[in-house]
Amino acid sequence: MSQAPALQKLLDELERLPGIGSKSAQRIAYWMMNTDSATVLRLAEAITEVKSTVHFCSRCFNYAEDDLCEICQSDRRDEGVICVVAEPRDIAAIERTGAFSGLYHVLGGELAPMEGIGPDELRIADLLRRLASEDVREIILATNPNVEGETTAAYIARLVKPLDITVSRLASGMPVGGELDFVDEVTLSRAIEARREL
Repeated sequence: MSQAPALQKLLDELERLPGIGSKSAQRIAYWMMNTDSATVLRLAEAITEVKSTVHFCSRCFNYAEDDLCEICQSDRRDEGVICVVAEPRDIAAIERTGAFSGLYHVLGGELAPMEGIGPDELRIADLLRRLASEDVREIILATNPNVEGETTAAYIARLVKPLDITVSRLASGMPVGGELDFVDEVTLSRAIEARREL
């Protein structure tokens, strides 16, 4: 059964979104068709507004509407500690914990030479400029615990060590509520290495 051309165009565009397959695209499109026009217009306006007003913070490269993001503007943050993350969405995850009160630096990805992503494609030089111009005593490397994230963390650590700045890495290991026989070997070995005295 063929779709109306406008509906098919919407389905095609929705399927281009990350994590949206044909079934999800159909559910969203049919919801749009069956909901009131005001709701759909609000959604369209929100998409248009975010594209025209949100850009990268000039300091940390988080999403911002002003020159600096809200975190960089805050006078309640510890400016001596910078948490280095791959993407802005990682900041949201860390902020949800309420456990970190420093600043951030977004790399814009992780080293992946096979995909053509080297140090020049990331915001590593910007990080080094920040470390030279700001009074930073520690950076926390919060890249993903995968090959690319570990490579990125090791590369940055090598560059920062000579600057007399503490370099730390997020701890990794056993998930809370996990069972030993379901944990992979890498995670389990990390948990053993990062064990602490009780």
